[in-house]
Amino acid sequence: MWPMKKPLLLCLLTLAAASASAADKLTAPQLAAHALAHSPQLRAEIEAAFDAKALNEGTAWSGHGADFFFALDAATAPALVIDDAASQPMEQIPGSTLWYAAARIEPLGRLHQFHYLVNGQRFGGSLDVPAFGPLSYLQSGVPNGKLAEKIIHTSKIYDGMKSEYWIYVPAQYDPKTPAALMVFQDGGGYIDRNGRFPAALDAIDNLIAQKKIPVMICVFINPGDIGASPGTPTFNFVQGYSDKWKRTLKDSMRSTLYDTVSDRYARFLRDEVLAEVAAQYNLRSDSYSRAISGASSGGICSFNAAWQMPDLFSRVLSWIGSYTAIQWKEDPTVADGGQDYPDKVLREPRRNLRVWLQDGANDMENAHYGSWPLANIRMANALKTREYDFHLSFDKGTHNAAQGAAEFPESMIWLWRDYDPSKTAQEFTIDPAEKDKPYFRVGVVNR
Repeated sequence: MWPMKKPLLLCLLTLAAASASAADKLTAPQLAAHALAHSPQLRAEIEAAFDAKALNEGTAWSGHGADFFFALDAATAPALVIDDAASQPMEQIPGSTLWYAAARIEPLGRLHQFHYLVNGQRFGGSLDVPAFGPLSYLQSGVPNGKLAEKIIHTSKIYDGMKSEYWIYVPAQYDPKTPAALMVFQDGGGYIDRNGRFPAALDAIDNLIAQKKIPVMICVFINPGDIGASPGTPTFNFVQGYSDKWKRTLKDSMRSTLYDTVSDRYARFLRDEVLAEVAAQYNLRSDSYSRAISGASSGGICSFNAAWQMPDLFSRVLSWIGSYTAIQWKEDPTVADGGQDYPDKVLREPRRNLRVWLQDGANDMENAHYGSWPLANIRMANALKTREYDFHLSFDKGTHNAAQGAAEFPESMIWLWRDYDPSKTAQEFTIDPAEKDKPYFRVGVVNR
């Protein structure tokens, strides 16, 4: 599960852009500059920048780095509250019910929250407001890599399922030198440099240029589609899951790929997709040089692939991972479900993995599947018990990519820290500072 939001590159423009038409969507710094200058077009610019539903519901905001702009349509004066700090009064556009405020939010690279007070009552807001740091925006002088055209792959392991993927080649790639590799599930959500959140591509370009991560080929792969292969075993299973849980065929295929605890998806990557990539590019084959990432069901998918085949991937980046019972016993030949992973970590032979987990206290719970926050805390404590090299980043967010996106540069640096291209292996051990800390605990806050 995961309503993936697309990534976004925002360009910081100056007050010289004040002549832009109301039809143009202005950035947070532009809107703040126009508000400071009391632009007569500010109302039209706000209405162009945010849709009416967001303005009415109190969820309209825009940000670039530490600079944010908030707008609300309300009959009475609202106050803005950021990170539960003292409320900030908002300014009204004369002759309207539109209110606005510009604010600076720090620290960067972190998740923040806001809400309004209207007539003394809490209203609107969001728990998922990322403040992106400089590494999330392409830095001056940093060369762009190249995103290849979309490739359509027809699977044998999944009975004719068609998958689309993109290959990203950094500017520093030299065909004579084998490159590291990283695979991203739900990959289409990461590749747009002009989407909602700063693009992964910008951060990857920056980090490679600063030598904080190795030169790596990135594979961004979307979940497959089995719709064109009716009657196959995979189609029949996915169709049955779709009918049982009232989910679309494509969504059910995604869950079958990502939530199933087995080596099937890892084999699909190794034997089919990555074999095609390796035929075009010079890749390192050691798992020390390979990472895998995903969010929600893509998060457990990434951990599962590395767990099943630690000789294929040794580094895992998991956002809001669905370590829950989504595919539990849906296939009678599979005994385990995602909810079993903490116990598998505790009881099965230790793998040589480095794992970054991220989740939020307001992530979802599901009557059929379980609790996402508790599942991730269980995973963290299991990894800690077995002295894995792991990190848990836990905040207040919901089932949303915002926190993971804000922390993406930091998590990539952590994941690839001390990488040495002259090596093909390294024993990952728990950080002594983490080892000395207590286990993660929970408190009941909603009763």
